[in-house]
Amino acid sequence: MTRFGSVLVANRGEIALRVISAAAAEGLRTIAVYSDADRDAPHVGAADVAVRIGPPAASESYLSIPALLEAAARGGADAVHPGYGFLSEQAAFARAVVGAGLVFVGPPADVMEVMGRKDRARQVAVKAGVPVVPAADISADPSVAGDLDEIVDQVGLPLLVKAAAGGGGKGMRIVRARADLADAIAAARREAASAFGDDTLLFERYVERGRHIEVQVLADEHGEVLHLLERDCSVQRRHQKVVEEAPATAISDSVRVLVTNSAVALAREVGYVNAGTVEFLVDGEDAFFLEMNTRLQVEHPVTEGITGLDLVALQFRVAQGEPLPFGQDDVTARGHAIEVRVYAEDTDHGFLPQAGRADLVVWPASARVDAALQSGQRVGTHYDPMLGKLIVTGATREAARRAMVSAIDHSAVLGLTTNLGFLRRLVDSPAFEHSEIDTAWLDRHPDEFRTSTPPAAWCLAAWSLAARALTDAHDAADRSPFGAGDGWRLGGPAAAVPIELTDPAGETRMLTVDLSAETVTGPQASRAVRSLGRSGELVRLEIDDVVHEGYVLLGSTDVLVSYRGQGYRFTRPDAFAPGHGLAALDGSVTAPMPGTVLAVNVAAGDLVESGVTLGVLEAMKMELALRAPVRGRVASVGAEVGEQVGLGDTLFVVEPVDEDEGGAGQRASADGSGGVEGRTDGADG
Repeated sequence: MTRFGSVLVANRGEIALRVISAAAAEGLRTIAVYSDADRDAPHVGAADVAVRIGPPAASESYLSIPALLEAAARGGADAVHPGYGFLSEQAAFARAVVGAGLVFVGPPADVMEVMGRKDRARQVAVKAGVPVVPAADISADPSVAGDLDEIVDQVGLPLLVKAAAGGGGKGMRIVRARADLADAIAAARREAASAFGDDTLLFERYVERGRHIEVQVLADEHGEVLHLLERDCSVQRRHQKVVEEAPATAISDSVRVLVTNSAVALAREVGYVNAGTVEFLVDGEDAFFLEMNTRLQVEHPVTEGITGLDLVALQFRVAQGEPLPFGQDDVTARGHAIEVRVYAEDTDHGFLPQAGRADLVVWPASARVDAALQSGQRVGTHYDPMLGKLIVTGATREAARRAMVSAIDHSAVLGLTTNLGFLRRLVDSPAFEHSEIDTAWLDRHPDEFRTSTPPAAWCLAAWSLAARALTDAHDAADRSPFGAGDGWRLGGPAAAVPIELTDPAGETRMLTVDLSAETVTGPQASRAVRSLGRSGELVRLEIDDVVHEGYVLLGSTDVLVSYRGQGYRFTRPDAFAPGHGLAALDGSVTAPMPGTVLAVNVAAGDLVESGVTLGVLEAMKMELALRAPVRGRVASVGAEVGEQVGLGDTLFVVEPVDEDEGGAGQRASADGSGGVEGRTDGADG
């Protein structure tokens, strides 16, 4: 056995906290690492020792093998746990850790190298008798029409072009028409080269309405290989998981036996040790091997929820040479578990990653929370936008589903745009309730769970403003009622207070709040509203005989409200403060989020068609095409390749021209609809 007493956690965020907690419970000393961007992050204070590893850029910190090994030496580590993401599936990192005399808490480097490539993993699966999806075996670079025809002939349409290395949805394109294949190959190859340094591609049949089923495996150094049941991870957008659950209730018992037995056979064939996940695409009674993740998964807590096992603790014990303390017959499912991933993203605008300061963060007491976000923390653009996870368990799937709705209702992130409200609407939907959501469902229904502003949110904002105005007036040092905007009157109860608010969608309403009569009157209805008390930022109102709760932060020019997980920023046009800026002209293309300019495709004077890609912006592992909003001439280019730009910066201005206008200058053809197109995202798969 290889005993160790201290472990370096080579990661950040919620997974770093998770590993630190498990290590401490195992009696291990913990060493955290951090970049300059994470100096005040929660995981830094949670560890016994913390070591700085470099500047914010991941390439100079969390992806730097020399920096991590130096931190291990400085911190006195005996072992390294990679977490997930970053270097967790890099064989070179595992070899470097072992070469430095440390224990790598994960599979052998040779196994990682084989299974980390989808093409080689497929070969292992075939040898192990595991079913694989029909695919094209194209070894050369498909660059001519004959090659493209051969791919289509072997695979059929629709097909999936995807990177042989890596995962997480990067380097992946769905092709439905023969004419689109060449462009998809070029885009996937460029993205794969950027993300993984390897542009090798695979071509597989795309199953339109498949389910993503994965099996957790665990193996020790003594030849024991077990499965810890399966998970359903079918709720995805752009090949990125959003909700995971265990066990999978939408598959038959025969499919369950097929995937679990296949996962064990695959792990045994490749000589796997430690924790890993084998992923399958299920279509009816057919199941096809997709890939193996040679690390801990983001969604491992749902397996822990139904088995009662601590996977990270078991990882440590296996890494120290201990045999697994149980057999396959001891692994049973108890109840149901659901996990949702909380991202800093704008779900109404293509799931664009967001950045900013989280002014208020509230996590529910009724759920397991794996998160590293706290009030006052700033979220930048350097790393993946996942903020954390909520995990609930229940005796049945429906009990767990209802528990998740309640957990999100008691969560709040204000000041930073997140997907919490989207998750609440999704989990509360009939489609999720009846297990109808397959891997492409969200992409087929992009507007299904869009944000709207309910009456309760308007009431929470207006009532809180009026209540504060009254409190501020009564607490004023001179106690003077004159000039106060609270409706105070000498001869009777306070008069109704008019409050003008604009919601995030741009709708402006004049609401009249009468605290004495307990009403909020808007342009369409008057509602009976009674305060049931306030605890910090939590406000409870009875609105038309129904109790509603929300979290409210009051600013001088705006009101932040979290209601059922959804954040709303109401602005006050009547406030004594400068405006928030004029809207961009029709021809302006602004940065939808902070990021790095990846490409500039036009120059001033060029004549462009509506929809042509003017440039490409990259942030939080997402590549965005910035498109011309109108047909016209490029009046100015305000960006250079490699430049860091801020949210709202004007990058291009296109002046509209008549349909028959030509003239000098390069003319670009349209390649899609106007606006901003999201390319891919960078979360764990």
